[in-house]
Amino acid sequence: MRLRADFWVSAYLRRCAHEGAVAVLRRRGAAEAGAIFIKLDRLDGAAAVFGPAPQSELKEDQDRVFSRMHRDPWIDPAEAELKLAREISFDPDLWIIETEDREGRCFLDVAE
Repeated sequence: MRLRADFWVSAYLRRCAHEGAVAVLRRRGAAEAGAIFIKLDRLDGAAAVFGPAPQSELKEDQDRVFSRMHRDPWIDPAEAELKLAREISFDPDLWIIETEDREGRCFLDVAE
C-alpha cells in the first residue's frame, strides 16, 4: 500500500530540515494521491525539477521514485518554473515542494 501524499510530503520536509536544507511546501495537492513535484534550487542560478517516475521504475521496497523532468542535470530557475506551470495546467491537484540546498542534494529515490 502506498503512503498518502500528505504524509510523504510531511516526512520529506522533516528530512530536508534534518539534513540542513531548506524545504517549503509551495502548493498543496490532493491529500491521498496527488502527484508530487520537487524543485531543487542550488542558489547559484542552477535548478532541477523532479517528478514522479514511471511505475516500472518502482522497486518492491520503495514507496515513490522520482525522475528529472529535463535532460540536462541543471537548468535555469525560470525554466524550472515554466515546467512546473505546465504540470499544474495538466494536473491542478499536484504538490510542489521547493528545496534549497547549495550542495544540490535532493533526498529522493531517483530513477537512473
